Amino acid sequence: MRRRVLVWMSVLSLLLTGALLTGTVVTAPEASAHPYCGQVWGSLAKSAPGMSAGRLTDVRAGRHGCFDRLVLDVDRPLTGWSVRYVSQVVMDGSGNVVPVRGGARLEVVARVGVVPTDAFFVGPGGTLVDTSGYRTFRHVAWAGSFEGVTTIGLGVRARLPFRAFVLAGPGAGSRLVVDVGHEWCATGHRDC
Repeated sequence: MRRRVLVWMSVLSLLLTGALLTGTVVTAPEASAHPYCGQVWGSLAKSAPGMSAGRLTDVRAGRHGCFDRLVLDVDRPLTGWSVRYVSQVVMDGSGNVVPVRGGARLEVVARVGVVPTDAFFVGPGGTLVDTSGYRTFRHVAWAGSFEGVTTIGLGVRARLPFRAFVLAGPGAGSRLVVDVGHEWCATGHRDC
């Protein structure tokens, strides 16, 4: 009996070793994913560490076929920023909750000060961009600027995939771009 067990263990060991070398058993078949518009962005936080020397000069948004886009214009290269889903957007400095409409909220932080114009000092939760007619965006709210950190609350329809990145220009400036997809899956699919 003991010999039989040892033989089976040896055979199993050889099969497993062969499978590991060829990758036939260990690797799972590739899932057939159907991401919306080919987007594979996800919904986890995105960021770049550090502080920036510039100032926020404008906040604007646009509609695209597969996503809505938020753009923060900065007058110098932006090196420090973060974008993440949060349960509540809070005001810089005070920690007071900023009311942001939508089924989910993105906290968009640019580690820069702000150009002191009336357009930015609309008060906590003040609307920065008119999002009527947008498929995904519900609200772009001012959350304040304190000690070189500026926060915008972005209300979206639901927790959807997003990407965030910085583009150089125009001139010596830069732009923090936040794209939020309209859907997770292509129409008619559930596996994305």
